[in-house]
Amino acid sequence: MDRIWQILEGDSYLQTGFSPQNIILALLLAFLLGQLLAWVYYFTHSGLSYSRSFVQSLVLITVVVALVMSTIQNSFVTAVGLMGALSVIRFRNMLKDTRDIAFLFCALAIGMAAGSQRFAISIIGAIVLSLIAIYLRLTNFGARIPRNGFLRFSVSFHIGPDHPIHLILKKFCGNFTLISAQENGYGDPDIEYAFQLMVRNASRNEKMLAELEKVEGLKKISLTMQEQLLDV
Repeated sequence: MDRIWQILEGDSYLQTGFSPQNIILALLLAFLLGQLLAWVYYFTHSGLSYSRSFVQSLVLITVVVALVMSTIQNSFVTAVGLMGALSVIRFRNMLKDTRDIAFLFCALAIGMAAGSQRFAISIIGAIVLSLIAIYLRLTNFGARIPRNGFLRFSVSFHIGPDHPIHLILKKFCGNFTLISAQENGYGDPDIEYAFQLMVRNASRNEKMLAELEKVEGLKKISLTMQEQLLDV
């Protein structure tokens, strides 16, 4: 156990340098930790921007960075030459999700730690970063409860300030604003109203719609919550 912990702490690197066995161990560890990071990304991902190639790239990038660090081997000349060779590559793929960029940096950091034979740092870092990602996913950290919405309905007459609709909106909304009230035209006598709402409690939206449906003359009632659309 003491020997294993010495290897993880990097003592073998200080004593023996980059031996073939240590390089193979670094690449295998980078592969395993890259797999861990990719699985965490897979299980915690939400939205429509999922990419299978990006998940596979997390594993490959971790191993490639570990190989790069093993290639440098504390040699300044080798590092400069490698930078010159990599500068020829042009990356044209744009990452639309900042969360993907964060996982990409995690893969780079883990690969650098594994490739420089700081095995303990790479293992602990991968575990901590994975636990943080899982925590953020399970707690839905940073999500906002939808409050802004648009209410649309049609009615065959113009509504006044004392109409029951206003009383219902005052009951469920912090404030509301009339956006438009226009006739459909083409012989249709109905008038289409659109309100912008700031609801107090999104969980009561169904109850608000139920009360609106009881108002005589209201048709084609629809409620769209703005943040829910933007979150997708």
